[in-house]
Amino acid sequence: MRVHIIGTGLLGASLGLALSEKRHHVTLEDTSPTAQQLAADLGAGRVKPARDAVVEDATEESFRPDIVVVATPPDVAARVIATALATYPDATVTDVASVKTRLLESVKELVTESQLDRYIGCHPMAGRERSGAIAAQSDLFTARPWVICSDESTPADRLGEVIAMAEDTGASVIHLDPHIHDAAVAKVSHVPQVVASLVASQLRHAPLEEIALAGQGLRDVTRIAASDPGLWTQILSGNAEEVRSVLKALRTELDEVIEALELGPGSTGLLAKAIALGNEGHDRIPGKHGQPPTTYAVVTILVPDRPGILAQLFKDIGDLDINVEDFRMDHASGRKLGIVDVSVVPAIQQELEIGLLSKGWQIPESAIEKEGTA
Repeated sequence: MRVHIIGTGLLGASLGLALSEKRHHVTLEDTSPTAQQLAADLGAGRVKPARDAVVEDATEESFRPDIVVVATPPDVAARVIATALATYPDATVTDVASVKTRLLESVKELVTESQLDRYIGCHPMAGRERSGAIAAQSDLFTARPWVICSDESTPADRLGEVIAMAEDTGASVIHLDPHIHDAAVAKVSHVPQVVASLVASQLRHAPLEEIALAGQGLRDVTRIAASDPGLWTQILSGNAEEVRSVLKALRTELDEVIEALELGPGSTGLLAKAIALGNEGHDRIPGKHGQPPTTYAVVTILVPDRPGILAQLFKDIGDLDINVEDFRMDHASGRKLGIVDVSVVPAIQQELEIGLLSKGWQIPESAIEKEGTA
């Protein structure tokens, strides 16, 4: 396909890289000449030729994209979509904005009904803390949900084009109503961003000796707090109603926890309930490859902080013919030592521990030792 991408930030450039690897003909456009040239230099496509920039040339065979993808900031997306629909009268126009309802309403105010038939809203659920083309990755969308918001009036051929493009990035296509999409991302993306930012903001004036105690828990909670303030202001504003609804429910439960911490009658029960309800919610988060949640056994290994040590660890696990379901790594404070948690199917936990111990790895407290103690 001939795909024209307007906006060469993280998502636009990553899409260009993914589609270019699949041999699609990708052209790039950005209001910043430097940004679009950087994306082109990274292999995301070729810069749209200057001679094609005028509307009249858009109907020539030299530049007639099959799909136009608008990957601009949310606050200008509607205007760019409307311009693209007018500029490329044969093309299907889509976007990657993270809010769909308000965007669709804005587009409807700017275009004709026939033009609207060529617009299909999308939202690939992918991203990074870093922004810009320099952070782009060709596998950014691999195994990630790609939401498509269409309805019964969407032309089947145009919908098929967008589905094919999304699947060629390695994404998993999901069809959702715009309102359902916005309610969903408020819960799974937008509110987590707000909460992470608020938790991280409490560290601004904390003494360094306090922050030095930070472990993986704090890093997990605040990882996305490094996100772009300007972009997230636009996203939160665009989905304000849904985000407000979730935050108000969260505030109610937070107030209950604050009151319980006054340690009056029944306070321990309220605190336990808050943590237990969190357990329930956590258990509903999809597991590996989007499958139902699975409980894994965790084997902790202490590793020296030196080059090649992780490669050796995973080679040894591979030699044991054991599959790693997940892993995480923390660093010991004040020591050149890594703490690696390897998640495996519970049935092979002891097999992994015995195998690693035989290969000289240090396991601080294994299931074998616990069983012996019992």
